[in-house]
Amino acid sequence: MDLPARLRELVGEEQVVTDPDEMAPYAQDWTRRWQGKPLVVVRPGSTDQVAAVVRLCAREGVPLVPQGGNTGLVGAGIPQDGEVVLSLRRLNSIGPLDPLGRTLVAGAGTPLALVQRAARSAGLDVGIDFPARDHATIGGIVATNAGGEQVPRHGPTRNRVRGLEVVMADGSIIRRMSGLPKDNAGYNVVQLMVGSEGTLGVITAVQLDLVPQPVPGVAALVAVKTVDDALTLLSAVRERFDGLVAAEYFHDDGLQLVLRHRRLTSPFDRSHPLYLLVEVAGGSGVGRPGAGGSGSGGSGSGGSGIGGSGIGGSGAGTAAELARLLGDLDVVRDSVLAESAADRSRLLELREAHTESISAAGIPVKLDVALPLARLGRFEQQLPAVVREVARHAIVILFGHLNEGNVHINLLAATEADAGGIVTDAVLRLVAAHGGSISAEHGIGLAKRQWLPLTREPADIAAMRAIKHALDPTGILSPGRVLV
Repeated sequence: MDLPARLRELVGEEQVVTDPDEMAPYAQDWTRRWQGKPLVVVRPGSTDQVAAVVRLCAREGVPLVPQGGNTGLVGAGIPQDGEVVLSLRRLNSIGPLDPLGRTLVAGAGTPLALVQRAARSAGLDVGIDFPARDHATIGGIVATNAGGEQVPRHGPTRNRVRGLEVVMADGSIIRRMSGLPKDNAGYNVVQLMVGSEGTLGVITAVQLDLVPQPVPGVAALVAVKTVDDALTLLSAVRERFDGLVAAEYFHDDGLQLVLRHRRLTSPFDRSHPLYLLVEVAGGSGVGRPGAGGSGSGGSGSGGSGIGGSGIGGSGAGTAAELARLLGDLDVVRDSVLAESAADRSRLLELREAHTESISAAGIPVKLDVALPLARLGRFEQQLPAVVREVARHAIVILFGHLNEGNVHINLLAATEADAGGIVTDAVLRLVAAHGGSISAEHGIGLAKRQWLPLTREPADIAAMRAIKHALDPTGILSPGRVLV
């Protein structure tokens, strides 16, 4: 069978790619560690075309892998040799938007930034955000149950999904987009698809549950000594404020990489071991009784504003309260407050540029994990020795979302040593020993499938296999991902 010719009949001559050079961008992920040789790349322009492609591949027994913005980190959307890449980027429509019901429908190939813009045009927001917003597509975000910076306030992507349109492995189409906040008829197929990494169905459209647009607030970059100190600070902020938007942390080695790569100046006069970036929405229940510390820490700028904007404007009460809290905590070594949008953006850049800056320094082994907050400090203390034992040249760079105990582990100069999974095995076993999860928000994909039993019982994995077989009995959808 001439599969490319048959595919051209379904989607058009120009939407089927067979030239190796043209297929190259679809064959490698952002980390540059995962790559394959696709049989063909097909770019359908509608859900009906997606269904037709899936039916053809199912009939001929040809495996396929759905792909969005190709920003994943675990190889879930990268073709293995001989697979068809089903690119969904042309499914980029937006609408309808229902301001009263607070829902928005977007095609699976729509970049997050465009979805955010559409929601904000109605005075609402998506409640999802992360640095790859210009490239990551909403279908891929849902398929991996992505997290990001707004999880403290709005939860992971799963919480933001009201409905889905999905093409199943036989080419049939499921549409669950009633828009009703209460629709309890039968099994929740929508939530089953969220986080399934393209193994159970091909998501073609998403109905999002929107949130109110936040009142502009204040951000603070706070220097502390240890992870436990950062957790003390986080606990105080959560106790004092109702509107915690973000709690991002990183170490000084990561900050120095960012400063060099982006040619930026540090907001502090001297280096500190660890930094916590907190953002609080304006008017978010400040000044609650019984909160805060009693020490005399916070010897730094204490709310002067990164750009000299001071404490004023719409978030004045929030900014003043946060400045007082930082001044009362012994764990605070220095701090910088930012109230204007431009100043908040400059602070956020110091965290968001980590991935880009690390990749510029080499091809890292990237591991996204989650730890119980009570064990996070101990885990980070033990990690360098565990890595050195199996890859003594590896450089460990850590950052993440502190509120959820979500750590992004980046190991530079470890690629050769990790050829047999040695570093990955050591790190993930340490995570499991501390009661953590081997994946917090990027999924399992190809990268972590052999370690899934570390944090999932045999009965749990058996249930996953049963679901996979029931929905994809011939195994054509993203074979080999998640489950070995």
